[in-house]
Amino acid sequence: MSSEEKKSVCPQWAVKLRKQFTLPSIIGVSAGIIAGYFYYREIGCKGGSCPITSNPWLTILWGAIMGFLIGSMFNKKANDLPGSQDENNSD
Repeated sequence: MSSEEKKSVCPQWAVKLRKQFTLPSIIGVSAGIIAGYFYYREIGCKGGSCPITSNPWLTILWGAIMGFLIGSMFNKKANDLPGSQDENNSD
């Protein structure tokens, strides 16, 4: 199979998902999970009156989302990648 045939086999949603989960995003999610757990353990609300920080799973989820958002800021744009062409300059 050539590389063109392999690209057509992959579903469109998988291509979009792969573009979102790059190395900086994965590192951000991992760091967010760890930070969320430590936030729950050291600072979190033990009494149950705080909706996010009283539950370790919600705090970890919150940390993962924040880590993904921060990590995705470091993704390269499609125009910055080598081999990509600007749509406006297609002569």
